[in-house]
Amino acid sequence: MKFGIFYEHQLPRDWEPDSEHKLFKESLAQIELADRLGFDYAWEVEHHFLEEYSHSSAPEVFLGAASQRTKQIRLGHGIVQLTTNHPARVAERISTLDLVSDGRVELGLGEGASVTELHPFNLRFRDKRDIWEDAVRCTLPMFWNHGWEYEGEFFKFPLRCVIPKPLQKPHPPLWIACSQLDTIRYAARRGMGSLCFKFVSLEAARAWVNAYYNTFVHGLEKLEDYEVNPNIAVVSGFMCAPTDEEAWQKADGWTFFQFALQLYNKEGPFAPGTMNFWERYQEWKQTPEGERRSGSELIGSPDTIRNRLIELESANVDQVILLNQAGKNSHEDICASLALFAREVMPEFHDRQDLHDQWKQEVLAGERQLEDIDTERYNFAARGKPSLKSSKEARNMISGVSGRPDAETIS
Repeated sequence: MKFGIFYEHQLPRDWEPDSEHKLFKESLAQIELADRLGFDYAWEVEHHFLEEYSHSSAPEVFLGAASQRTKQIRLGHGIVQLTTNHPARVAERISTLDLVSDGRVELGLGEGASVTELHPFNLRFRDKRDIWEDAVRCTLPMFWNHGWEYEGEFFKFPLRCVIPKPLQKPHPPLWIACSQLDTIRYAARRGMGSLCFKFVSLEAARAWVNAYYNTFVHGLEKLEDYEVNPNIAVVSGFMCAPTDEEAWQKADGWTFFQFALQLYNKEGPFAPGTMNFWERYQEWKQTPEGERRSGSELIGSPDTIRNRLIELESANVDQVILLNQAGKNSHEDICASLALFAREVMPEFHDRQDLHDQWKQEVLAGERQLEDIDTERYNFAARGKPSLKSSKEARNMISGVSGRPDAETIS
């Protein structure tokens, strides 16, 4: 099993003048440490306008900085919002990052989480899946075709050479954000890796992993002629300390990750500066829901975390992504946690990677059949879904974001 670390760049109030500067520099130092410790991936999100929850609106800039401070760790977009970025700009930035990082980019693709993010770009929340699929068809061939033009439902792009091209050929490995667990099957059908949130039990993990690989093997329907990436990764709250009690004290604010985005989905958008999310979070933590622990968090002593990872390993999860930078977790505690985990836990799972690779090869070759387990009992929605059907309103996006006029008509 492989291991990643995960960054939302959370910054709960109250803020000092240098809070954002300190946050970014500490995150870079943590990734540099993770690289030295032998972690496999560093994932960085893209969100817009979600104050306190995520101050990460330009992940390609941050990952570019991380690329110059690291040597081995894979640099993952978890994810690029295809709905709010022009396809050519995505291809240009990803290719550049792949070149400067010596081919270490992982390309996660997503739709955007809420109306707070999407509406300022003149996008309907209900249209985001359709726009995303059209963007995939428009964007990905730019990586391997010298010249490319596209006429789609939402995007139109004239014949151009999109440069530079990525070091990894034909493109970096592709992933889909699966904040809704039922999107795991969709990711498999599209032939992309699944970036999903934690499973509530071993049985749930096994059911979803089986569903992913069974769909990948028997129901593959790619959107374009890209390279497939059969992988399933799960994000989990994380803090490793000598004792369980100490770990939970140091990770006291990790559920801020879940709480803040749910609040944006339920009550947002908010006028800037009118909501103190950290104060609302303190109130929520006193409720029965806020006090509840799922039992699947990777928070505890090395032995506690090892036992939970063994369950995920037995379910054949490919990668576990550790969410350490959450709430007000301190830089010192994050670094100590990564170091203790890398010393006491990670090596034995890395040592068994060959066994997992053999299992996956047999599954993909059809030599090993996986039980088809009903996943509905293990399904839950981590984030809001559109309540209205897509409008299917085609828009010409030749100039950038949705709603702009034809480039040819602009004087």
